[in-house]
Amino acid sequence: KRVDRRSPTLEAKPPEGALVLFDGTGVDYFPGATLTKEKTLQSGTRSKEEFNSYQLHLEFRLTWMPEARGQGRSNSGVYVHGCYETQVLDSFGLEGRDNECGGLYKIKEPDVNMCLPPMAWQTYDVDFTAPKYDAQGNKVSNARLTLRHNGVVIHDDLELPGETPGGQGEGPGPRGIQLQGHGCHVQYRNIWLKPKPEPQPRTGRHD
Repeated sequence: KRVDRRSPTLEAKPPEGALVLFDGTGVDYFPGATLTKEKTLQSGTRSKEEFNSYQLHLEFRLTWMPEARGQGRSNSGVYVHGCYETQVLDSFGLEGRDNECGGLYKIKEPDVNMCLPPMAWQTYDVDFTAPKYDAQGNKVSNARLTLRHNGVVIHDDLELPGETPGGQGEGPGPRGIQLQGHGCHVQYRNIWLKPKPEPQPRTGRHD
């Protein structure tokens, strides 16, 4: 019997206070990006707006590339803070490595491979805390990330020790979101982001 799995956060509505970056009506927040005939956003673009810590929802659809192999099989990636890549790849039925769908490239493989078959819409729900820097530009705390792929936690409050290959180097924010392009025509839709308040330094005496 055929079973069609569907993410429980598919077509999730933005909560109060969220900024809608892409809803199919235009590419104002992604200048120069390609809006497809299906009103989806094609991979290979970076957001105009920049952010620090946030909750991010986006949906992506892998291209059907039956003759491609490895990293040539519907390759893209979501760079949060411009420098930490969560891989997007046709990894349905594979082992779930750090360079496959849901992996933090060169940092950590997903706890479970939640990749659906190509041509099915999938979701990433990201809770991201930006790294902290002192007044001299020295990093004092690493970035942290929790990621749900198709509704399942595959990285739980993961500490990110440094940038991943292919993006910017680490640095203080705010920074944009990159949807990496590899010529594979991966498509995105329903992208919204809710900024998180930055923690305030403690003041006053502490005995």
